[in-house]
Amino acid sequence: MNYPMLWRSDAEPEFDNPADARRHRKRDLALAYRVFGAFGWGALGDGHISARDPERTDTFWLLRLGVPFNQATIDDLVLVGPGGAVVEGDGDINMTAYYIHGPIHDARPKAIAAAHTHSQHGTSWCATNTPFSMICQEATAFFEDHAVFDDEEVQVLSTDGGKRIAAALGETKGILLRNHGLLSVGASVSEAIGWFLMMERVSEVHIKAGSRAQPISDEAARIAQVEIGDVSNAFMTYQFAVRSKVPDPTVVD
Repeated sequence: MNYPMLWRSDAEPEFDNPADARRHRKRDLALAYRVFGAFGWGALGDGHISARDPERTDTFWLLRLGVPFNQATIDDLVLVGPGGAVVEGDGDINMTAYYIHGPIHDARPKAIAAAHTHSQHGTSWCATNTPFSMICQEATAFFEDHAVFDDEEVQVLSTDGGKRIAAALGETKGILLRNHGLLSVGASVSEAIGWFLMMERVSEVHIKAGSRAQPISDEAARIAQVEIGDVSNAFMTYQFAVRSKVPDPTVVD
C-alpha cells in the first residue's frame, strides 16, 4: 500500500501549483472522513470536516450531504463558497457545517482545516462544561492551548453562532463546545484530525478516571507540551489512524 511518509516536522508539503496542493488536500480530507467513519463517528449524520481551498481561499471543501463517512471519496467532496453555496461539485451540504466552519476559516486565515463531530467521549466530556486537566500525556498537548465554548446554542442556526465559537476558540488548537462536542483546527487536514483524535483520547481518560485523577503540575505540563503539543505529533497521530483504520487508502485517489 502506498502510504505517505509517517513522520516529518511539517504537516503539509509545499507544492509548485495550486492544482497539486488541492489534490493532496482533498485526498487527506477524504481519508479524514474515512478515519472518523472507522471510529463510528458521523454514523447518525452528525459532524463535518472542512479544508480550505489552496487557491480560492474564501472557500472550503466538505463532504456532500448523505455520504457515509467511511465511504468518502474525492469525488464526494464539494466546494462551499460565501453564503454556504456549493460552487463546485455535485450535492448539498449540511448548512450547520457552513455556519460553524465558515466563521472559523474567516477568523483564522492560517487554519486550513477544522474538524467537528459528536464523538462518544468528547461529547460526554463536553456535557461537563469543563476544560481539560493535565491527567494524561495527551492532555499536555492542550496545556494553555484549548478553550471552552460556554454557550447553550447546541443547534447552531446561523453564522452568528459560528462567530461566537470562533471568538471563543481564538488561536488555540481546539475547543470544547458545551453540551455539544469537540472541535479542532490545524494548518493542514492531518493536523486538525490529529488534534481531534488526541482530544477524544483525553476526554476518554477524564471520563474513565473521574474524580480519582491526579493532574501533574503546570511546570511538568509545560515541559511535556513542547513535544506532545508539536504539530509533528498531530501529523503522526493522523498517519497512524490512516494506517490502522483505513484498509485501502488508494480508494480515494
